[in-house]
Amino acid sequence: MNVLAHALDRTIVIRATRDIVFSFFTDTARWAAWWGAGSAIDARRGGRVLIRYPDGTEAVGEVEEVAPPDRLVFTYGYVSGQLIPPGGSRVTIQLAPHEEGTRLHLRHEFADAATRDHHVQGWRYQLSLFANLVANEVNAGAAAAVDRWFAAWATADDRQRDAALAALAAPDVQFRDRFSAIDGVAELSPHIAAALRFMPGIRLERSGDIRHCQGTVLAEWTATAADGQPRGHGTNVFVFGSDGRISSVVGFWS
Repeated sequence: MNVLAHALDRTIVIRATRDIVFSFFTDTARWAAWWGAGSAIDARRGGRVLIRYPDGTEAVGEVEEVAPPDRLVFTYGYVSGQLIPPGGSRVTIQLAPHEEGTRLHLRHEFADAATRDHHVQGWRYQLSLFANLVANEVNAGAAAAVDRWFAAWATADDRQRDAALAALAAPDVQFRDRFSAIDGVAELSPHIAAALRFMPGIRLERSGDIRHCQGTVLAEWTATAADGQPRGHGTNVFVFGSDGRISSVVGFWS
């Protein structure tokens, strides 16, 4: 390999644990979901790397280092030999714990600055796709979690409500709306009990499909009275943590 004196560095934060993030580098199905159909990786030292982009362009490489869940290093070059010949550059992916999940740092080393600069936007785009892909898997059950959140607001039994919230939300979950500035499950549960006392018979239910992007979920809701008539509607913004539990909710009444 030539001297690789020019490097491209990018860092992103993903709301997922390192184990989950790293699995996308060792499992061929997840690798292909990131790069494109037909892509594959043999995640062991000396293993083959194949990236098949949607336009048919192919890049190949060899795994130089694999240390779950921290580090993956592989060579990178195009089958055509244009821009980068096979083995002509090196990619290092390093994962570190972060308060929101995982900090991913990527370094791609090249033999010349022009080729490096040519790949800046490609990695900006590809890592954005990657962050969304991981978040989609981590939060595959987000719609069901939103429904359980709304159901908790209609649960009169304190113990049942406490148990539901403990399983669903982080202990320090934040909740904000026109009537609430609540921090923590210990405050949220009695707050819900008060809402049930002062607004008897009101139920919140999700309206339509959720919209999700990288751990943030928008959910429309309707407040329905005991007689079945709607009494209000609005939107909740849910933020999910790296463990898949709700870390914050902001409610907007329409």
